Amino acid sequence: MKLAAALIGLSLLALAGGSAHGEGSDEIRIGQTLPYSGPASGFGAIGRTQEAFFEKINADGGINGRKVKFITLDDAYSPPKTVEQTRKLVEQDEVLMMFGSLGTATNTAVQRYLNGKKVPQLFVLSGATKWADPQKYPWTMPGMAAYESEGVVYAKHVLRTKPSAKIAILSQNDDFGRDYVAGFKRALGDKAASMIIAEQTYETSAPTISSQLSTLKSSGADVLFGVVLGKFTSQMIKGVAEIGWKPELFFVPTSASSISFLEPAGLDNAVGLISSSNQKDTMDPQWASDPGVKEYFAFMKQYMPNADLSNSNYAAGYHYATLLMTVLKACKGDFSRENIMRQAASLKEVKLPLLLPGIAVSTGPDDYLPFQQLQLRRFNGKSWVGFGDVLDDR
Repeated sequence: MKLAAALIGLSLLALAGGSAHGEGSDEIRIGQTLPYSGPASGFGAIGRTQEAFFEKINADGGINGRKVKFITLDDAYSPPKTVEQTRKLVEQDEVLMMFGSLGTATNTAVQRYLNGKKVPQLFVLSGATKWADPQKYPWTMPGMAAYESEGVVYAKHVLRTKPSAKIAILSQNDDFGRDYVAGFKRALGDKAASMIIAEQTYETSAPTISSQLSTLKSSGADVLFGVVLGKFTSQMIKGVAEIGWKPELFFVPTSASSISFLEPAGLDNAVGLISSSNQKDTMDPQWASDPGVKEYFAFMKQYMPNADLSNSNYAAGYHYATLLMTVLKACKGDFSRENIMRQAASLKEVKLPLLLPGIAVSTGPDDYLPFQQLQLRRFNGKSWVGFGDVLDDR
């Protein structure tokens, strides 16, 4: 009887372990950390949209008959807080996976922990190249185009349209800046040494970048690649105009292309600026009758009627949620952590509602980068307008 009782106890423990993170449970538990407070709190709109998205999924019957329990917690964009909240989600809330958490430093703080626990760290919202390393971190997958890939695309455009360019680079002195510059130089190849005639960096703690801009202008460069973020975007655009520099090609990263960064510099000063994207701009009239955009607006009207639709973070939240849905549907009822990663690494030419035409998601066991295609776009004083062919990092 003691043996029987022990076996029953072990069976119950096994069942508890199986259901703890969704393997045999009626729920699919998904965890996330985002900055709902602090200086980056604007990105909280991403998580709020995803909460509403999964509410809709549940109202429509769930996924393979299972309801989604989406738990998104505030980490204030602080790595120690990310560690605390992630441990809570894994060990107390017993989530099946982490999804769409934001930031390089914050995700780095929990990457080793999640991989050690074999918990999927899916679609990290950071373009750092290191997220796509299936050999070292098989449970981590990025959710954005890599910064290096974007750098490659800009260099390809320079080679095609201005092969005799004299290039100046201003970059943030951290992994963000270095990744972009590495991709840019890789695509220029042997010509990088002769085409790049001036380089300057800045620290994120610096009050201004005016001295760097003056130095770059004096080099005689006619192409400027500014790997900048936040307030430095505004400072660079305004600063270039103030010193009367008119580079023929002027690039900024996608992450610096928000109108909210351009406005303080004066929208007139940003005319001609080049960036890139793989997403439809939901506010652009050219997509007004697009089925994917109409579907997004219908969802927002029903589930988030008070949202400011000009805030692109809502569309981003929706976009990444549709990507995760593709993976979960592909699991066909097998919601083991191993199968989640297997399906995430087996995406073939997947089209998503808000992806630009000609762009699709593909991954493989040795290729964890879901987005490797981008289209260039130019600012016309009011909005970004796409041009040219879809380019990729190949």
